[in-house]
This record gives sequence, C-alpha cells and structure tokens, in this order.
Amino acid sequence: MKTDVLIIGGGPAGLTAGIFTTRAGLSTVLIERLAIGGQASLTYLVENYPGFDKISGFDLTDRMAKQAEANGVDIVYGTVNSLDKSEHGFIVKTNDETYEADKVIIACGCKTRRLGLINEVELTGHGVSYCASCDGHFFKDKVVAIVGGGNSAITDVDYLSRLAKKIYLINRSEKFRAGEHQIKRVSEMKNVEILTNAQVSKLSGANELSGIQLTQNGETIDLKVDGLFVAIGQEPYLPFLNIDIKKDSGGYILVDENMQTSEKNLFACGDIISKHFRQIITACADGAVAGNSCVGVK
Repeated sequence: MKTDVLIIGGGPAGLTAGIFTTRAGLSTVLIERLAIGGQASLTYLVENYPGFDKISGFDLTDRMAKQAEANGVDIVYGTVNSLDKSEHGFIVKTNDETYEADKVIIACGCKTRRLGLINEVELTGHGVSYCASCDGHFFKDKVVAIVGGGNSAITDVDYLSRLAKKIYLINRSEKFRAGEHQIKRVSEMKNVEILTNAQVSKLSGANELSGIQLTQNGETIDLKVDGLFVAIGQEPYLPFLNIDIKKDSGGYILVDENMQTSEKNLFACGDIISKHFRQIITACADGAVAGNSCVGVK
C-alpha cells in the first residue's frame, strides 16, 4: 500500500501530526499497536490541558482520534515489525501489510520502566501492575503501594485513593518530581502514607504478591500489601527501526526544530524524542510541528 505519510503511534503526538498532514492534502496512514490515545488515554484526570478544566485522558484522546479520522487519517491497528529506507522513501512492514511511504513520523512513545526485581515479571498481573486505571478496580478496599515521584505516580494516587483502603506512596528521594501543590494535596489524603528516601528491594509471594520489602535510611521495612503499582517512568522502545539515526545517551531520538531526525524525511515527535518536558500538550505541539514539516520540509 502506498501513502504520502505513515505515522507510527496513535497517541496525542501521532494523532495531532495526522490532523496536520491530512488537512494539507497528504494521504496519511496511522498505525497503532495497542489502543488509540497511548499512555495518555490511561490518565485518570487531566487538569493542565488548555480548554478543559478537568477531563479524563480517555475522553481527551478519544476526541483527538475522532478529529483525526474526520480529517481523513486512516487509522490501522497492528504492530510495526520493521522500518527501512527504500529508493524513494521508506518501507514499513506489519504482520498484515507492507506500506510504502514518502515520509514517516515516529510517534510510538515509550515502554514502561520496571523495577528490575526478582519475581517482578512473574508477579505482573498477580499483584504487580503498571497501570492503575487498568487494574485499580481489582484492589477495592485493599492495601496497595505506589512507587514513583513524578506526575504518573500522583495520577495513580488520585485514581486509587477512591478505591483502596490504604496507599503507600514510595519515593526513592526526599524531593518529588511532581509539583508541590500535587504533593500537598496527596499528603492531605487520609488513606495515603508517604514514604521518602525509600526503595523497594524485594517482592514477597510465590503466585500472588503478598508484600514488599523496603530499604529506607539504611533500615529494612516489611509492608504487607495486596498490590504494587510501578510508576517510575518510561524508556524508548524502537525494535522495528532498521535505520541508523542519531539518539541521545538514553536512546531517545534527536530531532531538529522541524522534528526531523538525522535521516531526511524521517520525523519523530512526542515522548520518543530527546527533551526535558513530557506532557500531553507538548506531545501535541511536537506532532503539529512534525505534521506541518511533512508538508513544508523538502
């Protein structure tokens, strides 16, 4: 199948890019591996997106997807297995289709970072989770722990505070990456206990999580919990990329002011690029630049 632009990833960055390319008259195929909206769709409450005092991540990204489709973006579900250069552009292969595209936008986001503990993989789905809005209902009136100090962890607290009997918020340092007003609000929740300078060092339980062990200020603490939610960030994941492009030391893609990578006509935007601030609004801004650049950059 031939298309002017192919977008890999259906989060806010990819959807916004598609709106700009199609409105400029470029045929556009967007391939999403899991669910339209990406990680943003799992955010329980968004309070910092202009135009909406409060809106769920699902509702916000659903509106983006409907707008993209209304403008002509062809949204396809599938896993991209390879991205290669061709004589006149790029070849993108999924399990079901091979696409030829003049220009490609990588907007696939990142994968969730794990703690790296023994039994973590085995206990995933059996008490260990990386998505509070997906699995939170399993822990109604139970005791859970959340690991992390950024916005994702606070979002998880917001969501789980309405369900869990008790929440331990565990941060490895004294200072949180999330905003002070967010931490103040969380600290005032009656069912939340904040533990700083603490790290999870062990997971207990054979077939089901039964507790966690913490190291805090040189001491060992055992906590009995029914669930552990890991919210310690993400890392780039580009197994399909067969083109040698420039990246930073963390593996994030380096782009110029046009969101173009070191490979001509290959663009990237959103959480997969090297930048300091990762929010829904910045992903949309990146996508707008990338989409517009597909029209204007020769």
